[in-house]
Amino acid sequence: METVETAGSAPAAVIVAIDGPSGTGKSSTSKAVAAQLGLSYLDTGAQYRAITWWMVHNGIELSDPTAIAAVAGKPEIVSGTDPLSPTITVDGTDVAGPIRTTEVTSKVSAVSAVPEVRARITELQRTIAASAEKGIVVEGRDIGTTVLPDADLKIFLTASPEARAARRSGELKGADVAATREALIKRDAADSSRKTSPLAKAGDAVEVDTTELTLQQVIECVVTLVEEKRAGK
Repeated sequence: METVETAGSAPAAVIVAIDGPSGTGKSSTSKAVAAQLGLSYLDTGAQYRAITWWMVHNGIELSDPTAIAAVAGKPEIVSGTDPLSPTITVDGTDVAGPIRTTEVTSKVSAVSAVPEVRARITELQRTIAASAEKGIVVEGRDIGTTVLPDADLKIFLTASPEARAARRSGELKGADVAATREALIKRDAADSSRKTSPLAKAGDAVEVDTTELTLQQVIECVVTLVEEKRAGK
């Protein structure tokens, strides 16, 4: 009888933090894992891109951290957490497409390095994670270290610069691989060296090198880790 009750009970809610640099398969993996396990999903990078898009759209001087800080609280950013169709809006405008432009990509590190921006977005992320009843997969660069240091499971995805550039240039539809590699390395350096919440692997994170793995293999690996954690709760 006990076995029947256990089998029929709802799985334990888990908060999963997936960090790592661009091009490691973070977004594709996070969405697939969340969908497969019935969890919510949050792309924190999209939130930083959204606030960067708003700054560009409103003519904020992005070389001036003080100017960025002064308006960090103005845009209303809303993230949909359905892994099958994640959405993001700024002041009611759908910006899922516009935030992926080269212009936003080249400026997001400067905006996200401003402490007031990080404080604003981090608060938003924590609120979303806390309200996810069935659990959530949150992907970004400082989730396990800063945003959700008490996450049930922390995973850090890595890959060689060459593999990451090949994947990212494929996503950017024919972008030059060498130029993409240089851009990735430059952004890694900026994000890893910033004073506020740098890109870093949490001490208790499980590192998964995706260089030689297919996306499906990475997904299977992470699903297994999450299921093991959920079973042990």
